[in-house]
Amino acid sequence: MTPILSRAQMRAFDRHAIERAQIPGIVLMENAGRGATDVVERCVLGGNSANKRVVIVCGTGNNGGDGFVMARHLALRGASVSVLVIGDAARVNSDARVALDAWIGLGGVYRSMNPETPASAWVEALVNADVIVDALFGTGLERPVIGPFADAVHAMNNAPVPRFSVDLPSGLDADTGQVRGAAVRATATATFAHPKLGLLTPTGASLSGQVFVVDIGVPASLVYHVGVAAQKLEASDLRSWIAPRDVGAHKTTAGHVLVLAGSRGKAGAAQLVARGAMRAGAGLATIATWPKAARSVEEGSLEVMTLRLDPHRIAGSVDSALKGKTAVAIGPGFGVTDDAHEAVLHVIQTWQGPLVVDADAITLLASAPEALKDAFQAVITPHPGELGRLLGKSTHDIEEDRFSSARDAARATGAVVVLKGAHSIIASPDGRLAVSPIACPVLATAGSGDVLTGIVSALACSLAPFEAACAGVLLHGLAGEEWSREHGNADRGMLASELADGLPNRIATWRKVVMNCPEEPAPAASRRR
Repeated sequence: MTPILSRAQMRAFDRHAIERAQIPGIVLMENAGRGATDVVERCVLGGNSANKRVVIVCGTGNNGGDGFVMARHLALRGASVSVLVIGDAARVNSDARVALDAWIGLGGVYRSMNPETPASAWVEALVNADVIVDALFGTGLERPVIGPFADAVHAMNNAPVPRFSVDLPSGLDADTGQVRGAAVRATATATFAHPKLGLLTPTGASLSGQVFVVDIGVPASLVYHVGVAAQKLEASDLRSWIAPRDVGAHKTTAGHVLVLAGSRGKAGAAQLVARGAMRAGAGLATIATWPKAARSVEEGSLEVMTLRLDPHRIAGSVDSALKGKTAVAIGPGFGVTDDAHEAVLHVIQTWQGPLVVDADAITLLASAPEALKDAFQAVITPHPGELGRLLGKSTHDIEEDRFSSARDAARATGAVVVLKGAHSIIASPDGRLAVSPIACPVLATAGSGDVLTGIVSALACSLAPFEAACAGVLLHGLAGEEWSREHGNADRGMLASELADGLPNRIATWRKVVMNCPEEPAPAASRRR
């Protein structure tokens, strides 16, 4: 996992590097600017800065200082650089002043842009650029972007060229990922030392483009002196969660998942949960559903067993279904009737094993989220609307601060919470917070969440709830990315069943890459040919 920092933690990180590690601030700024230059040259300018026209839009703070450093390095690499300073350049001080003076000392000039600057001047300044560098505001922004700063943001966004943001897209809140007034839509972003919370949100993903983390010459261990807001999941983390299966394994040792899901017209939800569980490694899966949905479930099931719940004897039929199971998934397509409510509460109160709660089951608990504290080992997997209902908030409120919302829900329910979306968040009641590195639009398809429920349920047969949730979210996202690559980097059109069916290949591929397992050698005859 990779540490993710908040705004306050990044400030403390810089301060600790300067005061305790004795690394001068100008050295940090120089390393940041040079590293960002490397990224923009390699990833935006095609590997060569020579004769490229670069416009760098700078503020008067340290983010602008990073821009001044970039201006110098790009000029030394042969680029034609124009620097625009938004605000009073006389206010540039400290390390940023040193960087500006070094740019001027190299023969560089800058143009001041102020509230009186007409729109035509912006068009003239940006129109011939090959790339625009946004060095207006960074992590420290705490106020709305208005006035000439908003004018600068709008001008950059309207320019028909790539935009490269320094540290964060200007106007993006470093903690919540929300837009403060106006924000740059970047093609790529170079963030410094560590990822920031705001980048790992749906809005952050939309605004920042491809994100690169730039080393600023500070030991990685320094971060633990200032604290970590969350951890970003990495594919290599799967090594500690999903071990190679023993050759003597059999279906019972692999785990038996009970799926309490489906209702009339929604039999597919139950089948997708079971399919996700089986494809993620469960040895057995049984779907228990209502009589009106049972025929559809049975007709569509080959490898999965089925049971019928008795509406007249809910507790007893649920108890029968629970016997011999390793983990339980409940909720997708289950309905929000009184019968469904009774079944959900009975499972929560009596089942003494891993439980994954999703969809309708979450909605049924909206009036009493604390009921989940009775569950033995629960994971809930809400989308923002479902989490809003659980916490008595609107979807907008949840998206305004996804990290706080996930933490609040984990405390209120005593369960591990998976807040789904681009860069899904996993929050534990003990305070641990993990974030998916993946924002994959092909996952925006009906049934994708049902497959995730099945994956987490299968992994919960052998892992603790938090680890099962982390591994499940990561596998789910990686499978979506794999499908996209196999279909020409498509951003739509995947079926949820295809997502489930891609899991075995994704796990096998991960094992070859992460564990460095060599391919089997070709037969001798083949090699001679």
